[in-house]
Amino acid sequence: MTEREQARTRAPEQETEDERVSCPECGGRIVASGAESVCQDCGLVVETDEIDRGPEWRAFDTKEKNEKSRVGAPTTQTMHDKGLSTNIDWRDKDAYGKSLSSRQRQKMQRLRTWNERFRTRDSKERNLKQALGEIDRMASALGLPENVRETASVIYRRALDENLLPGRSIEGVATACTYAAARQAGVPRSLDEISEVSRVEKNEIARTYRYVVRELNLEIQPADPESYVPRFASGLELSDEAEHRARALLRNAKEKGVHSGKSPVGLAAAAVYAAALLTNEKTTQAAVSEVADISEVTIRNRYHELLEAEESIGAA
Repeated sequence: MTEREQARTRAPEQETEDERVSCPECGGRIVASGAESVCQDCGLVVETDEIDRGPEWRAFDTKEKNEKSRVGAPTTQTMHDKGLSTNIDWRDKDAYGKSLSSRQRQKMQRLRTWNERFRTRDSKERNLKQALGEIDRMASALGLPENVRETASVIYRRALDENLLPGRSIEGVATACTYAAARQAGVPRSLDEISEVSRVEKNEIARTYRYVVRELNLEIQPADPESYVPRFASGLELSDEAEHRARALLRNAKEKGVHSGKSPVGLAAAAVYAAALLTNEKTTQAAVSEVADISEVTIRNRYHELLEAEESIGAA
């Protein structure tokens, strides 16, 4: 076959492919709308009666969706078996809510025992189960979102695969992974806050965190003081104006280099206190100290530095 004949045979295929992604009338982009393909620009219906791969039922709230759905929950990194195993309910009741007989209760108890043995077959799975349970507990106590728990679980799995745990406690590595995940997600918590909900000391958390970050080559930016402001302002019930003012104070401090070498938590607490005074909202250093879990002396020192930076920029 000559090159010209080969080109003729390829041309229709090329045209068909182009027609699938562009409108034959105006050349616009085609998008799927239910069982139809519609041009986004001119509205031409290019194809109808397509196969709808979604469910055949409709749900208008979460409860109705859960009742009609015939599939389980998606896989998750926060469980040692990624949520693929079977869970046997601890309540001795059937699907209709009726209590089981004595013989059936004994049978279910034996099934629970064997199910638990099958779920954690080796030491690695037992390690994961304990660590991921710790991560979930600490994340709940700190009010961290679901994406932080997933990230912390992935970091811990990597640490376990890289054999970083020998010589270190499971709780210590799990806490370090939670701290790293929170900073990566932009919702950081201070070491003091982390140590309050952890079962290990603050120094061990810091030491393990540095080790995990170094060995896994995690890219974690320095904590931004502005990321603490919304939480502190919410805890003190300050207005949006005060929150914006605190952010402006911190931006001015960064411009003057005042933030270098300073604790981001202390800077954020001082900025919130200063902003409350500048917007005539009632608050005290003791209240800010309690919310931010930092000393009043630190707030006073950083407070004066922030106002000096503000005045120098205003004078310039």
